[in-house]
Amino acid sequence: MAFASGHLQAHPLPPGVLGALSLAGYQLLVDVAGVGAGRLGPQAFLLVAPEQDGSQGGEMTHISLHQTRLGSEQEAFAYQQLAAQLGYLRLSGYRLALERSGLRSRISLVNPANGAIVMQVPEKHPGRLFGGGANVSALLATARSLPPAGPPPDLQSPELLRQAYLALALGDESTTGAEAAELADRALELTRADPSLDPVAALQSARQRG
Repeated sequence: MAFASGHLQAHPLPPGVLGALSLAGYQLLVDVAGVGAGRLGPQAFLLVAPEQDGSQGGEMTHISLHQTRLGSEQEAFAYQQLAAQLGYLRLSGYRLALERSGLRSRISLVNPANGAIVMQVPEKHPGRLFGGGANVSALLATARSLPPAGPPPDLQSPELLRQAYLALALGDESTTGAEAAELADRALELTRADPSLDPVAALQSARQRG
């Protein structure tokens, strides 16, 4: 079962977790397939909804790759791009296994074809369960290098297709979150008018018309 648009908006971090991390009132920057980026002032983090098969003990949203002080606005945008890319990979068939320690989680990206873990966020460092000082840009580059686990998202599902467009639009560093959402809506309209358009062509057309 795929995650509906706005899943993390409807399932935010629980109040107790918010208080423990001093993140009350955080801003949700992006939400693709149950993977999102959040921010509160100088802090940034990934939010992940567990797989919906019930294998991970409930539906509570998890937090991962929590960085308490961003170095730049570009680094903040990299969190959005990483969340969107992980969401896109999930739409293509990868599973996100969550290993939890206290309030935080490490995300393992699992290829369902062979059960192999192809990437972990944050990476595990010797002596530290969930690493430390993880470079979000390096993690983003690794995520982008991975091939889809399966075929593209179902073109007959507008909801899944819009999330795919959003993830693809955020891959462009010159596109803000708000602009990416507008591009996704525009590309979806173009696809409805011309079902022969593939996602990349539809998004390029949406950019040109914008």
